[in-house]
Amino acid sequence: MTEGIVYVLTNPAMPKMVKIGRTGRDIDERLSQLYSTGVPLPFECAYAARVADMDKVEKAFHNAFGPYRVNPKREFFSIDPEQAIGLLDLMKLEDMTPAVQEEASLVDVEAKAAVEKFKKSRRPNLRFSKLGIPVGATLQFTEGDQTCQVVSRKHVEYDGKQWSMTGLAHHLTGLSRALRGSSYFRYEGELLSDLYEEAYAEED
Repeated sequence: MTEGIVYVLTNPAMPKMVKIGRTGRDIDERLSQLYSTGVPLPFECAYAARVADMDKVEKAFHNAFGPYRVNPKREFFSIDPEQAIGLLDLMKLEDMTPAVQEEASLVDVEAKAAVEKFKKSRRPNLRFSKLGIPVGATLQFTEGDQTCQVVSRKHVEYDGKQWSMTGLAHHLTGLSRALRGSSYFRYEGELLSDLYEEAYAEED
């Protein structure tokens, strides 16, 4: 049994895909190594956790998400990052995400700037009308029975207050880490994140 870090990585150049792996060394070194393998943009750490047995945890992930593995010889999976993050969070000894993200942001300032520029140019922010969701529609929280109502192009109302999707997701989950709000709400049974990807798929 070897204690180590299991990580969930994303890359803006590879949407709808996450990399799940483990390392017994400095994860920042691992991120730098991955960036040097020919990818156009650096990987970003969506979540990282120190676990008691990194080999066992990584294997559990690969078994759980095996049907969504893109290549049997690679650690890439066609899943929403939140699916992997939620599972890893249950097995963590310590959340390493904030420390990793802070260190990674200092490694290559130029690369970080390139990522931000790419994100801004790639797709616009979520707008309910673009997803076919009208004002007044009810959205369901995926991790409970709470619901909220759409009140504008990008805001919902919950408990008498207006929220962004990400803001309400943070409020309801109690999580402080970065997350994708659209992955936590459904409209007529469909995840908002899936509706978003479908809406903009033809524009890519």
